[in-house]
Amino acid sequence: MTPGFDAGPPQGESAPVGGSEPGAAGSVGAYERAHKVGETMFAVDTASKHTMGMELLSVTLGRAVLRMAVKPLHLNGHRICHGGFIFTLADSTFAFACNSHNKNAVAAGCSIEFLKPAYEGDVLTCEGVEQTLQGRHGIYDMKVTNQRGEVVAMFRGKSAVIPGQVFEEATP
Repeated sequence: MTPGFDAGPPQGESAPVGGSEPGAAGSVGAYERAHKVGETMFAVDTASKHTMGMELLSVTLGRAVLRMAVKPLHLNGHRICHGGFIFTLADSTFAFACNSHNKNAVAAGCSIEFLKPAYEGDVLTCEGVEQTLQGRHGIYDMKVTNQRGEVVAMFRGKSAVIPGQVFEEATP
């Protein structure tokens, strides 16, 4: 697990307590579930963790935050971060956000807009936020920023739920 990994509710929000069935969306159990999804997926995510050097900062219900420092191996022929690496950071963030409900979900489609180059030494942070979840499909927006808070890219992903769970638990 990444040091400082947080699974609490989004900043400025508190985890709802009471009034919900155990494990229902919005309950404390849902936030714990999201945390466990993050831990479980990141433990075996060789591409994000080892190949790309990403850090998982937080997973909450419908949200995720990952970070990656731009290294020489990420640079293209223009000496800027290759767009494929920025896309991969956003796509990995998307994966953690859309699986946070502990229902296996994969990308059904996505698009990215590159707005500003990233350079060696930049630290890119991507925050993914669920916009809607209807039946088997969800829409998620990812914002990639640099250490100065400048928006480097915007990514939108559509998820599709497939059979299974990230970790075994009784279905409510």
